[in-house]
Amino acid sequence: MNIPIIYEDQWLVILNKPSGLLTIPTPKNESRTLTSILNDDIKEKGLGYRLHPCHRLDRATSGLIIYAKGKSSQKQVMDLFRQKKIKKTYIAFVQGEMPKSGGVINFPVEGKPAQTNYRVIEKRQDYSIVEAAPQTGRTNQIRIHFKGLGCPILGEDVYAFRRDFKIKAKRLCLHAQTLEFKHPVTQKGLCLDAPLPEELKKFLESHK
Repeated sequence: MNIPIIYEDQWLVILNKPSGLLTIPTPKNESRTLTSILNDDIKEKGLGYRLHPCHRLDRATSGLIIYAKGKSSQKQVMDLFRQKKIKKTYIAFVQGEMPKSGGVINFPVEGKPAQTNYRVIEKRQDYSIVEAAPQTGRTNQIRIHFKGLGCPILGEDVYAFRRDFKIKAKRLCLHAQTLEFKHPVTQKGLCLDAPLPEELKKFLESHK
């Protein structure tokens, strides 16, 4: 697969994951995941390392994901996540109009505290373009939080019914657009950006 590499050095690879691809297998043990595709490619090329995911993006979400070249680098990046030293920003297209132009969503997820900061970038007919910055890392947190506000993400089919949407989308309109953090080895500041996928660009063009 042609999976764009946004950044690479001797410790890390940061990719722009397409929608529809798992990061790692679920309990159903799917064989084709982003991790398996990457490591099969590395094996074919005869490279002497394996890639280890430092966090996850769910199947339906596209965008930036960090992989480490070895367990030691993986632990260092995961420690940065635990210390909340990695800033992640997502772009979401949500149903209707948000109650405020910006704010904080604090609904618990799976009984645990969860916080997402957001701001509205643009209001369009029947939907809004929103920037979301999760402060905690609960599973499907952003999807659950916007559903809780009554503005589910367009294309949502787990936490809302697609038939309830005024606007239909072929995929979940959620994209991990930016990552900001200090490299755990070099201490260099990184600010990375993954452009919107073509299918989301086309959606915006056809729903002005």
